[in-house]
Amino acid sequence: MLSGSATGFRESSLPALGKLNPLLGLVLRTGDLVFFVVAGILAYAARFGTEQLSPEYAHAISRGVLFALIILNGSSLYRHWRGRTVAAELLKVLTLWPFMFCMMAVYALAMRDGQDTSRLWWACWMLFSITGSVLLRAAVRARWTRAGQVDVRQSVVVGANPEAQRLVDAIRSDDLCGINVRGWFSTHADRGELTGAPMLGRLDNLADYVESRPVDLVWLALPMRDQAKISFALSQLRHSTADIKLVPDLFGLHLLNHSVEEVAGLPVITLQQTPLQGAARLTKAVEDRLLSLAILLLISPLMLAVAIAVKLSSPGPVFYRQERVSWNNKRFWMYKFRSMPVDAEQKSGAVWAKPGESRSTRVGAFLRKTSLDELPQFFNVLIGDMSIVGPRPERPVFVEQFKNEIPDYMKKHMVKAGITGWAQVNGWRGSTDLSKRIECDIYYIENWSLVFDLKIIALTLFKGFVNKNAY
Repeated sequence: MLSGSATGFRESSLPALGKLNPLLGLVLRTGDLVFFVVAGILAYAARFGTEQLSPEYAHAISRGVLFALIILNGSSLYRHWRGRTVAAELLKVLTLWPFMFCMMAVYALAMRDGQDTSRLWWACWMLFSITGSVLLRAAVRARWTRAGQVDVRQSVVVGANPEAQRLVDAIRSDDLCGINVRGWFSTHADRGELTGAPMLGRLDNLADYVESRPVDLVWLALPMRDQAKISFALSQLRHSTADIKLVPDLFGLHLLNHSVEEVAGLPVITLQQTPLQGAARLTKAVEDRLLSLAILLLISPLMLAVAIAVKLSSPGPVFYRQERVSWNNKRFWMYKFRSMPVDAEQKSGAVWAKPGESRSTRVGAFLRKTSLDELPQFFNVLIGDMSIVGPRPERPVFVEQFKNEIPDYMKKHMVKAGITGWAQVNGWRGSTDLSKRIECDIYYIENWSLVFDLKIIALTLFKGFVNKNAY
């Protein structure tokens, strides 16, 4: 059966080699938790000798397992193994584990639960658990990728395009990927030549080469539109038992979260889809509800003070609602503290906020500058209209305008709109370059994870409220 591999490989990662083996995923998830618990016990032994594990430390380890389940499974650590390089995987481990332990420590201090535990024990626990996770992945690599040049799969490439070149470069850059590219075969549809691998002949020579040499894998780097070439290449391989994978030439297409899956027994290439599928969607919903409820409880005195200030500043209601566009182009009413007189847009209609904005009240100008007018949107998050993190929503009239002016503008609606986002923490808010803002929104959609959300929330606390472009 023909297997596909979507385009758009990153320079730093290997190509898609299929979905993560379910057993491999179970081994990694279970192994990380086992090493996590064992590391806590070993750290206790290293700190206190042979004393029996005290209830306080046992409770800290049990609580840590809950943090590990939420943070590790909410990250991209266990997503499909697309030939991720050793360096990339180690970097992810070295980033996630310290972050997880920081969250555990903050919780312990805030709740005064386990604050008397040894700092040296915490440090040893983190160090031992990181070491265990690294060793686990080294063992998994040795088993599943046949490290050390044992059982290396021999492959050839048919065709030449930028995606095929990235494929060859990625395979050559990682000695542990378990694949060797012997060379490539040219076709009339090539867009250049492949470097780093010798040319073995034309497509007509493919059958003789594969039948006379040990070839385990054939990559077809051919245009999707050239069905005749694909069919001819498959006919050349009709007597071969080698795996065949398609590296489609989708030149000029911007793909979002592309993947290969099986539907009704047929291989299909997903060119674009929201990252919020299945468990990810549930994780995002739980994150939004829990965090928004906690934040609303914390800021309720501040919101009361702002409400009083708005009421005293000018006649009219405290809150202002405005129709916006969110996930799947669904319209909803977004709430804000009122920052302008009630008749501010009666004559002008919808107006894009710009420098020198003079329609705001004195209190409203301060609220806009400090983003305090956005606080009621946590109610939007609580009822499910928005997320805490996501692309900022726009009014329908501006959506209709920008979708024809800004490339890929509508792709921001593949996830729920957010109170803050990757564009906002990078300074792209207010009357700034919309193209740059959309680039940030698409980057967020392509790289979404629970950890990425928490990172954006943390950055918002430090630099996302007051901004020179907020008016």
